[in-house]
Amino acid sequence: MAERAWASISRFYENCKKRIPGKKGYPKFKKFSRSVEYKTSGWRVSENRKILTITDKTGIGKLKLVGSRDLNCYQSKQIKRIRLVCRADGYYAQFCIEIERKESVEFTGKELGLDVGLNHFYTDSEGNQIENPRYLRKDEKA
Repeated sequence: MAERAWASISRFYENCKKRIPGKKGYPKFKKFSRSVEYKTSGWRVSENRKILTITDKTGIGKLKLVGSRDLNCYQSKQIKRIRLVCRADGYYAQFCIEIERKESVEFTGKELGLDVGLNHFYTDSEGNQIENPRYLRKDEKA
């Protein structure tokens, strides 16, 4: 939360210096925050990935992780952030994990143009047309 507060205050002062219209005004903060975000410090995950220990001075302590996701397939270096969220049905831990994603795309050499309009929902460059569903007109008739 301290980082968010510092970012909003510095953004306020930068907008005042640059004289950006409409972007001034004092930063507004939520009175009751329902989440806490930890970056790379302030937490530790056990070796079996079943217990999350909060090591900062908030006094939260150890949390037992119960869920459908298996954290054993990730190394502790891959976990970059942890967010503790309070919801009506309990507390949740969200993990932000660094994964390198590779997506192979094969170039087909074809190009397609789309035109979105009022008479037809869209028309492509090959001549295919999809009719506009006109939900409002159908509901007005009903």
